[in-house]
Amino acid sequence: MGTNKNTPNPVTAYRREEFPKQKQAFPGLQKDMQPVPDCGEKSYKGTGRLKGRKALVTGGDSGIGRAAAIAYAREGADVAINYLPVEEADAQEVKRYIEEAGQKAALLPGDLGDEAFCGAMVEQARSALGGLDIMALVAGRQVAAKSIEDITTAQLDEVFRVNVYSLFWIIKAALPHLAPGSTIITTSSIVAYDPSKHLLDYSASKGAIKAFTQALAKQVAPQGIRVNCVAPGPVWTALQVSGGQFQEALPEFGHDTPLGRAGQPVELCGLYVHLASEESSYTTAEVYAVTGGRHI
Repeated sequence: MGTNKNTPNPVTAYRREEFPKQKQAFPGLQKDMQPVPDCGEKSYKGTGRLKGRKALVTGGDSGIGRAAAIAYAREGADVAINYLPVEEADAQEVKRYIEEAGQKAALLPGDLGDEAFCGAMVEQARSALGGLDIMALVAGRQVAAKSIEDITTAQLDEVFRVNVYSLFWIIKAALPHLAPGSTIITTSSIVAYDPSKHLLDYSASKGAIKAFTQALAKQVAPQGIRVNCVAPGPVWTALQVSGGQFQEALPEFGHDTPLGRAGQPVELCGLYVHLASEESSYTTAEVYAVTGGRHI
């Protein structure tokens, strides 16, 4: 087999070793994870593809949302990030990265399961940034459970309020202010297509996000607004160590993919940039899989 010193091997480009067992209280802090996920803090280089744009990123303190927020700033966008108040330490790090890129940062802590907050958050983001034209809706709630008997109504309600209802609330508040050329990016999952028996409610919510995205895209296309979806596979984020996976499953997390490893958040941020930029101007109602080779 030949070699190419200029192109990393995707099999070995990121961690393949087992992850250590670890547990944090929900929602978890990225800075306390072992190892800390790679969100492109050192590696992502922008080329000005989003110069002058205004982005709102939910879940922007850690994981995939953090990677998208950093990339957006380095591509020239001002960025508002949402997160839970207990994630302030991670959010402050992201704020620093955004400002180091020369862009405006707005921190919007609050619970996406609250309808009133979702509406207020959109208004706060618009005011802080002077407008909005990118909506990257990444935040989610995931709780592993061995049986449907272990899923309470309260948990089911929380998962759907954060994962699904918040999309309705946020987008309803934002749509009157989105001009032609604006983009909305939602975040589904491989489990929308290959549901996990231990993520019954989460899988159902991610299936709902896929259908919501494609229906909304058809509805708002005449307004010049594009709506697309990213469906990640196993990606190493705080979601996994704060109840999203069982402890015994963590060491082998992601090893069942054809690439033989979990993904890192930095491996998705380029797609969130692409879908937010003019490069994808003829793309809407689409789902993009980033799964290490697993099929959707």
